[in-house]
Amino acid sequence: LIYLENPQGEYLMLHRIKKEVDVNRDKWIGVGGKFEEGESPDECALREVREETGLTPVQLRFRGVVTFLNEGWEGEYMYLFTADSWTGELVRDCDEGELAWVPKEKVLELPIWEGDKIFLRLLSEAAPPFLLTLEYQAGRLVRAVLNGEALSTNK
Repeated sequence: LIYLENPQGEYLMLHRIKKEVDVNRDKWIGVGGKFEEGESPDECALREVREETGLTPVQLRFRGVVTFLNEGWEGEYMYLFTADSWTGELVRDCDEGELAWVPKEKVLELPIWEGDKIFLRLLSEAAPPFLLTLEYQAGRLVRAVLNGEALSTNK
């Protein structure tokens, strides 16, 4: 997953509304996707951004690894990157949903996963690369562990 950040302090966000069967349906997320055979995390990130946005990040900044645990689903690892420069032109149509530049301070007001708020805060704090585990049950965040330390999941 990559969060592209423009000079106006906005993230390029993807509103996942185009696929009927989508764990991220109606959520706003960064851009990214699944590995293809033989890809490294950075190669995957670059390819996915090109496919979904038409943009090619000039330099990726590795930010962390997020482990997702969800009852009924196989666990997933997400490599998290940011980029603040790219080449290309933003596409108007994305197969995954609608792309929009959103002020970083407004992202938390969007329908996003509860755990995303944790790593978005870490991005805003320019935290060093981190390990974050997010466990969900019935779509609700029940456990979060940052660099081996449990975090409160109470609102």
